[in-house]
Amino acid sequence: MSVVVVGAVYVDVKGFPDDVYLPTGRNAGKIEIVHGGVGRNVAEDIANVELRPTFVGLVDESAEGQEVMKQLQRHKVNTDYMRSAPNGMGMWLAVFDECGDLAGSISKRPDLSQLQKILEEKGDEIFKNADSLVVEVDIDKEIVKTALHYAKKYNKPAFGVVANMSIASQRRDLLQKLDCFVCNEQEAGILFVDDFSGMEPEALAEKLSDCVVSANIPSLVVTLGGRGSVYATVSGDRGFYPAQKVKVRDTTGAGDAFCAGVSMGLTYGKSIREAVEIGTRLAASVITVSENVCPRFRPKELGIDIEVEDE
Repeated sequence: MSVVVVGAVYVDVKGFPDDVYLPTGRNAGKIEIVHGGVGRNVAEDIANVELRPTFVGLVDESAEGQEVMKQLQRHKVNTDYMRSAPNGMGMWLAVFDECGDLAGSISKRPDLSQLQKILEEKGDEIFKNADSLVVEVDIDKEIVKTALHYAKKYNKPAFGVVANMSIASQRRDLLQKLDCFVCNEQEAGILFVDDFSGMEPEALAEKLSDCVVSANIPSLVVTLGGRGSVYATVSGDRGFYPAQKVKVRDTTGAGDAFCAGVSMGLTYGKSIREAVEIGTRLAASVITVSENVCPRFRPKELGIDIEVEDE
């Protein structure tokens, strides 16, 4: 049994200034290369809570692609349904300011067409013993539809995460098939064609409660950066959960870790508020380091009552 994650792999090239970042100047600093991609990050976050996820994704045929596979395997991610393909990995170039906030970025999207073939050939095998699905809703639409088809066929809960909301906002029909969708404040504004910036969290939770009912999205969690997160469901449950106060090194991957935590919580019997608490803890653990994923936890540290094998 495992959480199945369907998504993309990226290689992230990240630059950090030694002093105040000058957007139009030369900035001395550090450059780091780490494995990234929303789906890959979520899979490794779940693995770092010892829950042995299955990742359905692609790498390219380079040495870096093989290293991505090896790292996932070292973290006990099931890579049986990963494949190498030309241009199978994307790349993200990012520059951060002196506060650890993103100052600018450029990305090269991968060619994920081979994922559709994997799901068509192996979908029953992948999903019949799964616990749930986490899918990037902005990857190729047919891939998302196929993954959700198998989740429904085997009655598995499905959770959505996003890298590009401009694409995902055009897929309301697919968002309605998710048990929960996780995004940030700006992305929620794109989705609902509104400006939520400056709203108090409690007021935003009330506003989102109306939004999810009118859009028929079962449940939505919206992260607010250092303020915390809000959540709302079509059944009327809504609320605010504050962020943990930590020293920020790099915010990359915090949203992915948050989604991983929420998805794990909801998969294994937690209420939406309890799941948001788990997501908050994982996100806080990521932003204190330059890695894109959370450190090691055991499920019971996060309140998930599942026994894991010691290795």
